[in-house]
Amino acid sequence: MILDVTPHTKPRMTVADRWKRRKCVLSYFDFRDKVREQIKDEEIGDRLDITFLVPMPKSWSKKKRLLLNGKPKQSRADLDNYIKGLLDATHEEDATVWDITARKLWTDSATGSIIILNKVD
Repeated sequence: MILDVTPHTKPRMTVADRWKRRKCVLSYFDFRDKVREQIKDEEIGDRLDITFLVPMPKSWSKKKRLLLNGKPKQSRADLDNYIKGLLDATHEEDATVWDITARKLWTDSATGSIIILNKVD
């Protein structure tokens, strides 16, 4: 399954976010809603192989874009925060997920995407 949505991390939310919505929280909720809309009735299992394709900054030169397209993204945000954001959007109870293989890669695409494969024995 390929989700046509820019990968987003799960923000650390506080009690104040119930009435004072920070920009990072609002953008996460927008991400979560887009993911849920795209998966609808798809079955997302408890063993996953996930690839986060993160868009490159627009300010990067063509040379740098060509060099890093498809290469590992070894800068912030952390991979575990991308995973938390996705699992909270796709699972009511994400504690059921017990096996994950994940990576984050640069993409020259303007929006990025998330590729989710259910692992099978």
